[in-house]
Amino acid sequence: MRPRALVYGDVDLNLIDGSAIWAQGMVQALARAGCAVTLVLKAPVRTGRLVDPLRALPGVTVRSPHAEGLVDGEAGMPAKQAAAVLARIDEAEQRDSWGDDPPHPPGTGFDLAVVRGRRLAGKLSHGPLAGRLWTYLTDVPQSAGEFTGSAKGELRRIADASRVLLCQTEELRGFLESAVPATAGKSVLFPPVVVLPDGLEPRPDGTPDGRALKLVYTGKFAPRWNTYEMTSLPRLLAMRGVDAELHMVGDKIHDDPKDPGFAVRMRTALESGDGVVWHGGHPRAEAMRLTAAADVGLSWRHPEMDASLELSTKVLECGTLGVPVVLNRTPMHERLFGADYPLFSATEDDVLDALTIIGKNPEVYTLAAERCRTAAEAFTLDAAAGRLRDCLAQTFPEPSAAVLGAAAEHERRAAQPDAPTRPHVPAAGQRRLRVGVAGHDLKFFTRLLDYLRSRPDMEVRVDPWAALRVHDEERSQELVDWADVIVCEWCGPNAIWFAQRKRPGQRLVVRLHRFELYARWPRHLDIDAVDQVICVSPHYARLTHEILGWPMSKITTVPNWVDDRQLDRPKLAGAEHHLGMIGIAPSRKRLDLALDALEELRRDDPRFTLFVKSKLPWEYWWIWQKDEERAHYEQVFRRIRRSPVLSGGVVFDSYGRDVASWLRRIGFVLSTSDDESFHLAPAEGMASGAVPALLGWPGAETIYDTRWIHADPSAMAAAISGTVALGRWEDDARLARDQVRAAYGLDEVCRQWTDLLAAAP
Repeated sequence: MRPRALVYGDVDLNLIDGSAIWAQGMVQALARAGCAVTLVLKAPVRTGRLVDPLRALPGVTVRSPHAEGLVDGEAGMPAKQAAAVLARIDEAEQRDSWGDDPPHPPGTGFDLAVVRGRRLAGKLSHGPLAGRLWTYLTDVPQSAGEFTGSAKGELRRIADASRVLLCQTEELRGFLESAVPATAGKSVLFPPVVVLPDGLEPRPDGTPDGRALKLVYTGKFAPRWNTYEMTSLPRLLAMRGVDAELHMVGDKIHDDPKDPGFAVRMRTALESGDGVVWHGGHPRAEAMRLTAAADVGLSWRHPEMDASLELSTKVLECGTLGVPVVLNRTPMHERLFGADYPLFSATEDDVLDALTIIGKNPEVYTLAAERCRTAAEAFTLDAAAGRLRDCLAQTFPEPSAAVLGAAAEHERRAAQPDAPTRPHVPAAGQRRLRVGVAGHDLKFFTRLLDYLRSRPDMEVRVDPWAALRVHDEERSQELVDWADVIVCEWCGPNAIWFAQRKRPGQRLVVRLHRFELYARWPRHLDIDAVDQVICVSPHYARLTHEILGWPMSKITTVPNWVDDRQLDRPKLAGAEHHLGMIGIAPSRKRLDLALDALEELRRDDPRFTLFVKSKLPWEYWWIWQKDEERAHYEQVFRRIRRSPVLSGGVVFDSYGRDVASWLRRIGFVLSTSDDESFHLAPAEGMASGAVPALLGWPGAETIYDTRWIHADPSAMAAAISGTVALGRWEDDARLARDQVRAAYGLDEVCRQWTDLLAAAP
């Protein structure tokens, strides 16, 4: 079934700027990814420069609320009005959905709504599109000081209402996840899209020898974009003996309240500046043709914008066209172009120096052009469509014949309880498999629950227990009466209750954790009423059989899931010398053994540092009330304070959901526990591109490759040191990532759960 995407940006497509180019690129990428796309325009069409090419695309519909009479007047829609119009268009889509081929179920509307603009997303978060929003976040506070309580609250509401949050850069994604925890797990990297118009060829290779250096700027004219200062460059370069001309493309001149005279100065400079050629506004294809005819692009901005977490589309367009760019030095730009890129500039003198050098040194020009071209390769339309295709596949799984067959068999068995099981061929429009999930704490099941809810062949209901023994019996009984399969998360009183009331033909699946194995509840569970007990590792499956005496035929292993796509992010510089621990309480996590390994490493190389992401032990009342726990941690922290080797080598980071962002700095993830049922931290580290380092707690070898398991802290330290010294870290990290993706990646674990739930009654 082809996903239907609604697209709206709080942008005016009559004007050529980065936000308008975003709308054009997003529509093209969604269409190429397989969506039927409806683009809704904010403002009435006054020029078709950007809109007309989109109308010509197959599978794309352009809606103009002004032309359709949905909006009065000629002004662009404010956020509140736009939200109301989008809701009306979605409502009409719900009525018309039976006309689709194949038909969508009535009442479903658009499958996703891609929107740009924080105020707009805030309005939509309260409306009927909530839950279907794919929000593209750019206009957000980009420093901790700007993040007020109201801003955090608004972004939290937007995150809660969004199925996906599209972030332009890793820097923005990491910042949002640390500032607004609700964004973690939903944020997806979606950088700018660069699309070359048909027939446009990149700039021919070669340096501008023997003629004037042609500079180009396209976009809006505004104070912080240094566009007025740019108009002086041809005159100042002439004073240095460099003949140059500046071509400026665009017609959007800002009226800046802080600088009332800017618009007049800017227009005068455009019209009469020495060596300045003002082309005015043009369709994007023509603007890019003018860029391709130039030698150097300008994206030099005021230093206030260096903290921006956004990436300029214009910079990438220049790179795609083979035109090197003068731009500010920022961490993001260094990551893209390399720290030694020759055209980084902060001041007017820097710009003049850079342009003088490339005007007189062909080899520097060639290096800069190649760097820009290479950087832009990851931002093509095909790359963007691939990202969206992956995200769509995760968000909208295809229905399974096995699941629909199981649903039909449950329905048939309910009508004829004594009928034998028989193969079933699913029919179109048949009912979905009914899955109930019950438990007091679903934090370890949340991502799987999202997946099950997203499946078109499953209907999911949740019975949330207020505590281990506290629940609404009427609601629980309704789940028994309705569900084909009931999943009890935790083998506690919930499992006992449902086992006592399970209907004939109904399946009961119980997920058992380390916590319950040594508690009393499993001993009161009627195991004959349970169809399957799920353990997260072979070791604990064996222990469950040995301790409880349950038959192995009832016990199966389905591992913990690792959201490998979310965790797979580029590492920061120096990560190979950074060790990480996630969670250090209770004392059986053995932070002291990690310190043993760290001390050995730092004696030879003080660059090794241990980063700890965890709540501190005194934040857990049930841990801190125990004398032996307090004594353990008092000794550990005293050691950190007093050891000259450990001084400055241990960093405690705040506990939070931004684990994926935090792991970017980590090269090795440690697991030094006395005992674990699975220990997710090393697996998450592996998915992030870190190398796992474990001590041999019982069962570790049934979960992780023995090459990552060490006999003691000294052996662990020696392995880490050798991996770095011999240059094996990147290769080992790549191997670890491949291993975890194959065994514990989210797609693989979801597949196992789907097969489990689709088993015959």
